[in-house]
Amino acid sequence: MNDLNESEPIRPVNQRPTKLRAEAAKESFLRRMRRQRLKYITILPSLVTIINGACGFAAISFASQAAVSPTGEFSYHRLVVPYFAMAGYMILLAMVADMLDGRLARMSQSTSSFGGQLDSLCDIISFGVAPAFLMLKILEHRLADFTGVHPVIISFLERFIWLAAAAYISCAAIRLARFNVENEEDESAHMSFVGLPTPGAAGVIVSLVIFHQETVPDIAEHSPQACLVLGETILYLLPVLALWLAVLMVSRIRYSHVINQYIRGKKPFAHLIRALLFFGLVIWSRQVAFVVIFCGFAASGFLKWFYYRVIRRGRLAVDESTAAAME
Repeated sequence: MNDLNESEPIRPVNQRPTKLRAEAAKESFLRRMRRQRLKYITILPSLVTIINGACGFAAISFASQAAVSPTGEFSYHRLVVPYFAMAGYMILLAMVADMLDGRLARMSQSTSSFGGQLDSLCDIISFGVAPAFLMLKILEHRLADFTGVHPVIISFLERFIWLAAAAYISCAAIRLARFNVENEEDESAHMSFVGLPTPGAAGVIVSLVIFHQETVPDIAEHSPQACLVLGETILYLLPVLALWLAVLMVSRIRYSHVINQYIRGKKPFAHLIRALLFFGLVIWSRQVAFVVIFCGFAASGFLKWFYYRVIRRGRLAVDESTAAAME
């Protein structure tokens, strides 16, 4: 018994290894962090962010009303707008709120992790779920008018549209989550985006829907055949565009930050001319302006990437091979 006690002495409690004490301190710190409550937030930026999410929810509501409304139009006093177009305008209003909340937070020097998380949650509603739901509903409304088409074809089209909408929402969520992880609070680092921003992707779908609902019927008064072809082309392109936009959102293609690169600070005189041209286009036809602006922005990053990665690289390879052959 004495030999056993001498070979295995009892270690005092206060002499635990340093590693165990560090792990205990870490667990205690994590428990305190979990119990920590959010006590203070910035009111104005958070309120504007919530308006963003509310506009996205309103867009979903308007898109749902289009299927059950006898006229398919929203009316308020003298204002008469198709429900699908009204849903699009709600998403555009959400974009304005999304621009303002971050700007207000940086101006008041009150950026926080809470504001960033709230912004992403509202963005997935307004620029993820709402555009996909709007596309789904307007195409379901169109498919309901199909007569004499085999049910198998209708079922295939419905599944394809649903998959396109689901892929769009999923990639929008991935894009926002990646932005939260890689985002830097320094304003100078926000000169470009990695991947198509979710508001830009939503703008492509929304602008085409608004153009289809408000401009195409006006074209029908002058050329019914052109109206039919244009309207059907836009609707059939929507799910394909949704898949393309989904890929662009999760890609590593660089997209310019329009405000920081072209508007903020001192810029060349040519930028003023471009701004005036866009402003004149909006006055002439806001529906056409939305299509040009959003579709042009979505295509700009891809075209730049395609030029520098494919065309220019191919030309450099041909020039190098030609030079080597001449030597």
